[in-house]
Amino acid sequence: MAGIVPEQWSAAENGNANITAKGSSRELRHGGRTAHNMSSSSLRKKSDIRVIQKVPYKGLKDFLSNLQEVILGTKLAILFPAIPAAIIGTYCGFSQPWIFGLSMLGLTPLAERVSFLTEQLAFYTGPTLGGLLNATCGNATELIIAILALTNNKVAVVKYSLLGSILSNLLLVLGTSLFCGGIANLRREQRFDRKQADVNFFLLLMGLLCHLLPMLFGYVANGETPAGLVADMSLNLSRASSIVMLIAYIAYLVFQLWTHRQLFDAQDEDDEYDDNVAEEETAVISFWSGFAWLVGMTLVIALLSEYVVATIENASESYGLSVSFISIILLPIVGNAAEHAGAIIFAFKNKLDISLGVALGSATQIGLFVVPLTVIVAWILGINMDLNFNLLETGSLALSIIITAFTLQDGTSHYMKGLVLLLCYIIIAICFFVDKLPQKQPNGIHMGHQPMNNVAAAIGEGVFSS
Repeated sequence: MAGIVPEQWSAAENGNANITAKGSSRELRHGGRTAHNMSSSSLRKKSDIRVIQKVPYKGLKDFLSNLQEVILGTKLAILFPAIPAAIIGTYCGFSQPWIFGLSMLGLTPLAERVSFLTEQLAFYTGPTLGGLLNATCGNATELIIAILALTNNKVAVVKYSLLGSILSNLLLVLGTSLFCGGIANLRREQRFDRKQADVNFFLLLMGLLCHLLPMLFGYVANGETPAGLVADMSLNLSRASSIVMLIAYIAYLVFQLWTHRQLFDAQDEDDEYDDNVAEEETAVISFWSGFAWLVGMTLVIALLSEYVVATIENASESYGLSVSFISIILLPIVGNAAEHAGAIIFAFKNKLDISLGVALGSATQIGLFVVPLTVIVAWILGINMDLNFNLLETGSLALSIIITAFTLQDGTSHYMKGLVLLLCYIIIAICFFVDKLPQKQPNGIHMGHQPMNNVAAAIGEGVFSS
């Protein structure tokens, strides 16, 4: 099963860079292909380059080959027209809710294509650097949206969207995967390796601690404590905790890519489902082509993310939905649709290790990398952003982590476990749908502290401080 680049394809795109050794190909697949990449690969289409090979000019042939692989090589290519539609609509005076919707649709295939391009680069950079590239770019869309929202001083949107991504991965993606996999494999016992899940849950619980402590400052302070002092304490603790979280994530990458890489290797057994493994084991575009496409698509993601951030309030008013519901529920669902669909497809194929790697790995990356990084970036920009996500949001995160951990504790799965996770996600979605409470402090610092202090004063001073 040696993955060999076809001769005509090598001549047109990769020169003489053929990958012929089975051991080398397998090593690249283990190191460069994470569960995140394998989930996205389930949405890709096999390209037919016979017509392109008839083009006489090499430069034009290379460009068309790249266009075929990058733009048309996905089942989500039908959504690409939403990108120019959103750009044209911005300059033609379309209503902002339309621009918001078109931008969200355009981000869906771009997120999958970024995963594809990082996988292609991994074939040239080697397994370790390729794995590091995949880990860094795995949630590029969420990171770009968060940074752009920060530059617009929309800290609440940043917190809501990142929280929603974690909840979506833990409950929606994992729940749907376990449910669909259980239904499709009623007569087969579904098992998975708990070791990888245990590592992710340890990190998620550590991240939860970093969210809880700044929030608790608002409850342990008595009524005589100045609000500014509590705010400074929470902010300083959040910044210090963010540095610790980033150190933990770096250690996690070392653990994942070097010392214990075998725990995170995607499944590669040759079974009835692996009918196109050979094609997936080789690069189809050159290194510099892949790098150029990756930079270009990242810029387009940044442009569409800017549209999303700029129009989210008007879309909220037009749709009759709160900003919190759109940010926590809708943004993660649409932005990660390709990755989510891939995880579900592998669950159908009874490959739960890949599905768990997608859901838990993405949740860990957002919680231990994207969230603290946005706090540090906000610090650099002079914006006060802490790790206090409010009582309702933090409680939802804590219960989601605990429920998911209990669901996966025995290393087996059936559809009832997935159904419970899905129902929990629906309950949380309904909660934020009916939540119409206005934000007391739009900058996102300590939203909810003052109302709780008022409650404490109303029912008796010292109740919460005790």
